[in-house]
This record gives sequence, structure tokens and C-alpha cells, in this order.
Amino acid sequence: MPDFSYENIAYEKGYKFVCGVDEAGRGPLAGPVCAAAVILPKDIIIEGLNDSKKLSEKKREELFSQITEKAIAYSVAFGSISEIEKYNILEATFIAMKRAVMSLSQRPDYCLIDGNREPKNLGISCETIIKGDFKSSSIAAASILAKVSRDRLMLEYDKELPVYQFAKHKGYGTKLHYEKIKQYGVSKYHRPSFLKSFFDKEKL
Repeated sequence: MPDFSYENIAYEKGYKFVCGVDEAGRGPLAGPVCAAAVILPKDIIIEGLNDSKKLSEKKREELFSQITEKAIAYSVAFGSISEIEKYNILEATFIAMKRAVMSLSQRPDYCLIDGNREPKNLGISCETIIKGDFKSSSIAAASILAKVSRDRLMLEYDKELPVYQFAKHKGYGTKLHYEKIKQYGVSKYHRPSFLKSFFDKEKL
């Protein structure tokens, strides 16, 4: 379970506002990538805080409300489909992360970032943590905000284009999703580069 070990080490070094950063949606065939940044009060207790992938949708929604209510500051930002296509998914993720951090109402002086790479030119001291959403409470909180925010956006896409059933698969490459793409083609919310291999196979 994540805790405040990494945050406390940063506090001991003299940092005052430690921010957790994580993303959701690097793998789907449709929709943007989403990143969140969260600064939590020291040693706050939020029961059930964990990596968003380990939680039910209902639990994520409950925790979303608690995190946004109790956080010193939080922000959610997106890397658009056009940015994913223009650059690549990694660079679009970094764009979203930087936007989230820069949009915080309280500027952090230290960032804990999930993974092994950090956005360039962030201008803030950073530490990358592999599987950070399992280890750091701040990163786990960011993971939940990013996942819930992206899922909510996919529900809006579902209302606009119900034939693709985005509400069920959230844009991921499920059997149902591929069937809908074969039936209805590619929508404006799909990532063409992520579907290239699929269409190449269809041509065989």
C-alpha cells in the first residue's frame, strides 16, 4: 500500500510542497492521455488510497471526492489526440504532466513522478518512482484523479457517439471496441497511429 515515505524524505530535505504526478490513458485506441498533479497535506489519512487500477469504479469516485476536498492543491490536464499523433504518446504524456503541474494553485517545490522518466524543462526538482502509484500516497492520489477524469470524458464521448460504446471499454482495445471500429470505422476520437497495425492485419 502507498504511504508517505517518499514525501517525508523530501520534507526532511527541506521541501515544503511535495506533488505527486501520474497519468491515465497511455494505452487506449481512443481519447486523450490524462495527467494529474496533487499536493496532499502531510500524513493525511485517506482510507483505501491505492493505485487506481486496483480499485473499483465506485471506490475511485469516492476517493476522487475525498482527494479533491482535502488536497492542498490539485490539477488535471490532457495531452490531446492531435498531440499524440504529432509527437508520440510519451511526449503527449509529458505535455499533460507539465500542464497539470503548472496549473496547480500552489506551486510545488518537489515532484514525485510515476515511472522512470520526467517531463523536460519542468523547472522543479523531481524524483521518478517506478510503480510509484503502489508506493507514494501522493502519486496514488494523482493516479485516481487522472483515471476518474479520463473515464468521465470517455462517458461524454459515449453520449455523443454511442455506437462505439466508449462507456464500456473507455477507449481500450477490447474485442467489443475492435468490432465497433470494424463496423463504423474510425471516429474523430480515435488515435490513427494506434490503429495502424489493426488495419494492416485487416488487409491481409
